[in-house]
This record gives sequence, C-alpha cells and structure tokens, in this order.
Amino acid sequence: MSDMENALKPTMMDVAALAGVSQATVSLILNGSSGARFTEATRKRVFDAADQLGYRLANKSSASSGPGSAPANKVIVFAVDELTTDPWMALAYEGAREKALELGIIVTLGVFRKGEDPDGGIFSICDGQALIGYIFGTILTRKIDPPEPLLKVPSVLVNCYDQERRLPSILPGDVAGGRAATERLISAGRKRIALINGQEGLDNPRDRLRGYKQALASNDLSYDPDLVHYGNWEPPSGYEKTHALMKLKDPPDGIFCANDLMALGCIEALNELGKSVPEDVSVVGFDNRDIAQFTMPPLTTFHLPMFEMGVMAVELLSDMAGGLTSNHDQLKVECRLVARSSA
Repeated sequence: MSDMENALKPTMMDVAALAGVSQATVSLILNGSSGARFTEATRKRVFDAADQLGYRLANKSSASSGPGSAPANKVIVFAVDELTTDPWMALAYEGAREKALELGIIVTLGVFRKGEDPDGGIFSICDGQALIGYIFGTILTRKIDPPEPLLKVPSVLVNCYDQERRLPSILPGDVAGGRAATERLISAGRKRIALINGQEGLDNPRDRLRGYKQALASNDLSYDPDLVHYGNWEPPSGYEKTHALMKLKDPPDGIFCANDLMALGCIEALNELGKSVPEDVSVVGFDNRDIAQFTMPPLTTFHLPMFEMGVMAVELLSDMAGGLTSNHDQLKVECRLVARSSA
C-alpha cells in the first residue's frame, strides 16, 4: 500500500465521528465484545458508518510466521506509575489501546513503581508474544530516570520526560494552555486576573504560571504576585484561596484555576460571597473532567489531552519499530478550549 493510500485510510476516529458515538463504542461494537450493551440503533449506526467509510479492523491473526506455525501476538507494554489516583493514565491507556486495535497490536497495562525489579512484573513478556516496545506514563508531568528495560527496545514516554533525553516523550502543552486560559479571561474583558495554581515545585504549575505571565505581558497587563496563590489540586484549596483573593483591597474579576477540582471550590466560594459567575467574576478551569459540565454555571476549561497522547505514543512507537526516527525528542500536545458559561 502506498503512503498516499495509508494517509487516506479511514480510522476508528472517523467511524466514531460519522456515527456520532465515542471511539470506545466503535471498538466494542466492531470487536463484538460480549459484555457491552448497546441499542440496535447504535449498532446499526456504527456498522453503517464503517461500511460507508470502508473501515475494517486490522486482522490480528495475520502475522509473518511461516505456514503451520502459530503467529506471535504483537504486543506493546504500557507501564504506569499510578493508575487509580486520577483518571489520566487510564485515559492515555484507552487512547493507546484504541490505536493499537487499528494496527492489530495488543496493549497490556500494568503498574511499575520505583524500587521494583525492572526485569520482572509488567516488563516480562510471555512466550508467543512479539514485543513492539514500551510506553511508560506518569500521573504527574515530571522528569524521570527511565527503568532499564525501556533503554533496550523502542520506548516512548507519556506525561514525563527523560532526564538525559535518551527517549522521546509526549507531553501536554501546559505553557500554551496556561497562556490560552488567561487570554480567554482577557477576551472576556477581565483586567485583574488571578491564578489559583497547583502545588509549587511541580512541572504543570510551573508551566501554567509561565503561560499566565506571557498572556499578561502580551496584553499590557501587569503581573501582581498577590494574585497568584498555590493550592493542592483539591476543591477545598480552590475554595480557601478564592476567599483569600476576594479579601484583597483590589480583588480579581477573573480567576484561572489550574485544574477543574479547584475551580469547583472557587465557584462555591464566589457563590457564598454573593458574586455572580461570570457577571462579577469569570472563572476558567483546566483538565476538562466530566464534572466540569455540571457546575453552576458550566465550567469553561481546557482539555487535558491524555487520550490523544496515548494514541500518539502508539503511532510513534510503531514508526520506531519500523525503523523510522524523529528529530523531535519532546512532542507537545495542544490543550484545546472547551467553552462553556463560566467565562
């Protein structure tokens, strides 16, 4: 198949868009998952969309093994440092799994924590499996020293980066996201914009603060350190920091919260103080958690692209396994605006 034909080949994302459903729904229906329950109308929309686009699932049984031999399963190992605290690595895994399905690759998921034996556990490959490579992800964006197995085969980092830049990494565009969030408040006519940031010393808060400062400077607004407070990512800190900000002699008329959970506390505090959102104070969050659409008013936020980063990791790993290399050792993924009513 030519490069042009590959570029035009329909994807699971195309089928989902045409059918008006999620990629996960398309995957479950086309793979015939027995535990998934969908209406006949939904199933028909998915199959009709796949037929219309000419989409077919990759034939996972086709391998290069010789006649009479059992084909090896192509496998990507997705190792994470934490899975249950926040949804981010689960979303990245879902993105990787969906893309891998299109390529006829199995993705196996496991947790690897510092101090564990890197030659066992999740990095052990069973007989009859052909390892494509590793994806390693962290729940917080941070610098890491990669586990030794990652340095021996093609590997990609998600939401983290190698101290010595030996491995390619895929990261959220936090600087650009922080700038865009602040500019969203500026475009709403806000002149005194506060930032309720995450824990000081972490990569995400550092980069979102940098973007916040860039937006102020580009719009001739002065930076006031009294308007920058550090929380702990949880709703109570957003609530407490908002009360502190609104006690200032010159309180803010716009607040950028570095995650949606702190924005929940922020909106609650503003309601308690009798301030209308967005009429008196506009609020913008970050992450696009499911709960953001159910705040009063619904929260304007920026989408943390973990699913998309998982997709890109599989694409990059597949290219690397095929002998293709990239000059970019760090790829930044845009955090897109999700416009609602709070700003």
